[in-house]
Amino acid sequence: MPMEELFAGIVAGSLIGTILAIGITFLIVITSAVYAYFALAWMTIAKKVKYKYPWLAWIPFGKTIMILQMGNYHWAWVFLYLIPIIGWLALFAIGIIAKWRIFEKRKFPGWYSLSTLFMTIPKIGLIFYGVVLGIVAWKK
Repeated sequence: MPMEELFAGIVAGSLIGTILAIGITFLIVITSAVYAYFALAWMTIAKKVKYKYPWLAWIPFGKTIMILQMGNYHWAWVFLYLIPIIGWLALFAIGIIAKWRIFEKRKFPGWYSLSTLFMTIPKIGLIFYGVVLGIVAWKK
C-alpha cells in the first residue's frame, strides 16, 4: 500500500472521528440545556405552589414523585415505572391528571396539561410542552 493512500485513510478517519465527536458534544450540550430548562420550570412551579421539596425537580424519579404529590397523589404511584407498557401508560395518564391539578393551583387552565400528549410528536411536541410549562412557571 503506497504511503499516500495510508495517509489519506488516516486523515479521512480522523476527520470522521472529529465530526462524530463534535456531533456527540453538541447533542450532550443540547440535551443538558433542555433538561435544565424543564428542571428549572418544575422547580419554579413547585416553589409557587409551596411544595416542600422543590429541588426534587432535578432528580428524574424525584420529579415524577414531586409532580404526583403536588397533584394530590401518593408518591408510591411512581412504582408503576416497574411495570412495562401498562404501568408506563397508567403513570402517563395519572401524570396528566396530576399536572391538570397543579396547573389549576397556579390559576391556569387545567387543559394545559394535555400539552404532555404532544410530546409524542417528534421535535414539535417537546417545544410545545416546554412553552406551556414555561408559561405556567414564569407568567404572573
